[in-house]
Amino acid sequence: MDTAATRKQLKIKAGSTKRLLKEHGMYREQVEDNKRKLDKLVADGAEGWDVRSATRLWEESQRMVVDTDNRLGKVVGELREVVVQAKKASALAEDEELLKAEEVLEEASL
Repeated sequence: MDTAATRKQLKIKAGSTKRLLKEHGMYREQVEDNKRKLDKLVADGAEGWDVRSATRLWEESQRMVVDTDNRLGKVVGELREVVVQAKKASALAEDEELLKAEEVLEEASL
């Protein structure tokens, strides 16, 4: 096993996981914001066009949550595999990248 390549993969996969976690959280917030706006428009008796437009925005946000959730699941699985490989290599036992990757996996599981 090439420890340098494994270390690099840990860093890349952990970075991707962190980015997607952040992106996923932002889209979830956006869904909630768009839903509140839509509900307010409906409650205020807004015009049909405004309601349809707000509905489309809310639905698009929901699709993005599903998309990032799928991508996040994939990259977490890949990171988990690299972490398992790294743990088998005694040279990486206490490596900083391995410890960071494990932290990211823990964040992703919350």
